[in-house]
Amino acid sequence: MADHNTINNNNYNRPVTGYPAPAANGYPYAAPPPQPNSSYFNVSSTNPNYYPNPNYNQQRVTFLRRIFAVLVASVIIFGTIIFIMWLILRPQVPQFRVQSFTLSNFNESNNLVTGNWDASLDVRNPNDKIVLYYDHLEAAVFYKGESIAVTTVAPFMQGKKNETSVKASFAALNAYVNYGNGIKGSGSVEFNLRMVARVRFKAGAWWARRRILRIYCPDLNLPVGGVGKNSTGGSLSGGAKNCRVAF
Repeated sequence: MADHNTINNNNYNRPVTGYPAPAANGYPYAAPPPQPNSSYFNVSSTNPNYYPNPNYNQQRVTFLRRIFAVLVASVIIFGTIIFIMWLILRPQVPQFRVQSFTLSNFNESNNLVTGNWDASLDVRNPNDKIVLYYDHLEAAVFYKGESIAVTTVAPFMQGKKNETSVKASFAALNAYVNYGNGIKGSGSVEFNLRMVARVRFKAGAWWARRRILRIYCPDLNLPVGGVGKNSTGGSLSGGAKNCRVAF
């Protein structure tokens, strides 16, 4: 029994293996020294300041300045060429003149108008360096501010200093005119002729401009016997009439 107690006491007094021996001064071991600085472990929680390459910014600014300079130079050169061409060619609008204007088979009743109009115009190209191409020409007869009849004229070309005769025929069948008691007058009716033309101004094989011309021929008085009743109509009073032309 005594031997058993002696063995147990020896087991308790024996040091435990697997652990380091306690320090001689009785204090625990100090913490391990910190690791040296390393770019792998030294990661900041915030993004570092980024400084762009000044050489790259300078190159970009220089590139943009060159593009801007090229654009400005192109506009100046193009404008100068156009101005020189205008000084050389001196383009002028064509001249329109109503030589004759007749009305037949005219009838007006209850604000409804029926009739036939025939117009003959002289068109003159005043330019000595430019040829004119009339690609489309539309004409209309107006009473006051209302259109009564509309027609189109076949395309044509005008040479330099050329004068061309253009004819247009109009027909209206019960066209409504919203003016009180209809068309009235003392033996004559005043009509207006309006036209819109799409024209090309061409000089040689290297210069051409497209323009929309608006032609207005006012105060075309036609004698009509018995206005508001059946009538054979009449011809233009007061001779030929000049028209206004604008771009």
